Amino acid sequence: MKIKRFVAPDMRQAMREVREEQGPEAVILSTRRLDEGIELVAAIDYDESLMREAARHGAPPAAAPAEAETAAAASPSPSVEPVAPAAPRRRVTAAPTPVSEMPAMRPLMEQAAQDTAQMRSELGSLRELLEMQLSSLAWNDMERRQPLRARILREMTRLGIEPDVARTLVAELPEQINAEQARYLPLGMLSRSLLVSGRELAGDDSGVVALVGPTGVGKTTTIAKLAARAVMRHGADQVALVSTDHYRIGAAAQLEHYGRLLGARVYPAYDAASLRKVLEMLRGSHTVLIDTAGVAGSDPRLSQQLEILADAGGLRACLVLAANAQAQSLDEAVRAYLPLKPQACILTKLDEAPALGGALSVLIRHRLMLDYVTDGQRVPEDIAAADARVLVCRAAQSMRHPAPDDGLMAERFGFAVAGA
Repeated sequence: MKIKRFVAPDMRQAMREVREEQGPEAVILSTRRLDEGIELVAAIDYDESLMREAARHGAPPAAAPAEAETAAAASPSPSVEPVAPAAPRRRVTAAPTPVSEMPAMRPLMEQAAQDTAQMRSELGSLRELLEMQLSSLAWNDMERRQPLRARILREMTRLGIEPDVARTLVAELPEQINAEQARYLPLGMLSRSLLVSGRELAGDDSGVVALVGPTGVGKTTTIAKLAARAVMRHGADQVALVSTDHYRIGAAAQLEHYGRLLGARVYPAYDAASLRKVLEMLRGSHTVLIDTAGVAGSDPRLSQQLEILADAGGLRACLVLAANAQAQSLDEAVRAYLPLKPQACILTKLDEAPALGGALSVLIRHRLMLDYVTDGQRVPEDIAAADARVLVCRAAQSMRHPAPDDGLMAERFGFAVAGA
């Protein structure tokens, strides 16, 4: 039996080191939390009967020092003074403990609190260790029983697809698939899962469109691109721009600048009443684009802005998301603007995104209809109608990382497999 001690900053790193050096057959003999992190004592070629025989003959097992140290840290033995013989039974009135004796109890109470905290920490570490081992076993079992499905999950992870979305897509696979299908299915499944509106740039469909979303996603530049396309198709007199962004310095001035370049009219709207008045005045225009303030989900001004747009009525809300943002930030933005019930989405800054898997995951998770994508600052060139196949191929080309290792796959999918 070969025993080795591992010390790492956290349990996941310690387990990864054990797997890399001793392999999946390693047995964890003890675990302990240290100042510098987590200590694991692991062994390979573990013989349980040999350990029992050594213990029966009084020979301490090889892991005894670590285990004894862990037990001593978790269960200290306070000193106990001998108890005096009981006095004859008689009726007495118990005297309260003098206040002067209370400070003497504080060290014992503090020690008990420290012991409790350490025990909870060790139990948490053991629970995390157990969950990781179960996840690893479940993932390894899935790779043996369903290798092609595991291969598809691994490929989707390489593309940056979020675990919940990947699991949902794989669950829709037919029972029987071959190796050729497993090779091309991930991209095909992503393409079919993305919803695109097929809306053409500056098409014949007229109406009022409000672009909403967090700050910095490129709403004003996108409006300029859409307005330029509409002016080229229908003329400047049929296009109008409306600004409701009065929070950001220079926001209205930027929109007015684009309006002068395009020859389109620009109107300010300060509240719901003024927005309704402006829209009523522009009823005969072919295209009306509303530029809104970029507000985060935690900003109290968001609800006010959503109320203004909701009260205006008769407009099409389009959520603008930046492809270079992290998946969690994109998801929070979508949830913040869901009360407005956006009918479509525009994905911007594709040229600045190192990977597109997170953005695709959010679009699929929330079933958002995609209108357009943008990939630069040029007006009006850098905008295109959304195409699911082109977007997925671009996502595949942007990912040049190697396939994820078993540790990451177990962490992302093993626990779900075990829970199923």
